[in-house]
Amino acid sequence: MSLLMENQFGELPPDKAIDTKTFLDTVSHIPAFFDCLGSKVFSIIKSDINGNITKIRAVYVTNPAKYTTLEDILVAEREAHGAEWPKIGATLALMWLKRGLCFIQILLQSLADGDRDENNPNLIRVNVTKAYEQALKRYHGWIVQKIFNAALLAAPYRSNFLKALSKGEEVKEEDCLANVRQFLVNYTATIDAIYEMYTNLNAELDYTV
Repeated sequence: MSLLMENQFGELPPDKAIDTKTFLDTVSHIPAFFDCLGSKVFSIIKSDINGNITKIRAVYVTNPAKYTTLEDILVAEREAHGAEWPKIGATLALMWLKRGLCFIQILLQSLADGDRDENNPNLIRVNVTKAYEQALKRYHGWIVQKIFNAALLAAPYRSNFLKALSKGEEVKEEDCLANVRQFLVNYTATIDAIYEMYTNLNAELDYTV
C-alpha cells in the first residue's frame, strides 16, 4: 500500500468544520512525504511542518473540549490575544502549516495532471517548481528562495519518487497516480476549507521570512 493511501484524510461534513484531533492525527503522517523527495534540502519544509503540528497540538491538548474544531482554536485565540492575533500561537502555526500542505497538494496534482518537462520527462523538477512558486515562494525572502532553488535542482527522478510513494514496491505508474488522485480528493478539500476559514476570519498574513 502506498504512503498516501495508508493515511487518507476523511471527508468533511457539510459545514466544512475540521475536527482538530482527527486533523492532527492524520496530518502527523504528512512529514514522511518529504523523505520521498530524497534531498535533505527538503527537510526544511518537513521540519517546519512538524514544528507547526506540534504547536497546534500543544494548544489543543490544554482543552480538547473547547478546541473541538480548528476554527474553535482560531476564534478563541482572537478573543484572547487581541491586537497580537493572528500572528501568534496556533493561529500562526496553522497558517504556515496550510502553506506547506498546499505545496504538497500542488505537487501531487501536477503529477496527476501529467505536467512534465518534455525534454526531461523523468524529472519532477517542473512539478516541484510549480508547487513552490504557487504555495510558498511569495512568503520567502531571497535567502530562503536561494535555498529552495537548490532543492529544486536536487529533486529526484519521477520514477524514483513514485516508487518511494509506493514504499519501495514496484507499482505501475498509472496505478500509483490513481492512488495520488484518490488521496487528493479529501486532502484538497481539507486544505481549501482551511484557506477559506482564514479568509472568512481575516486571519491571513502576507509577510516574508
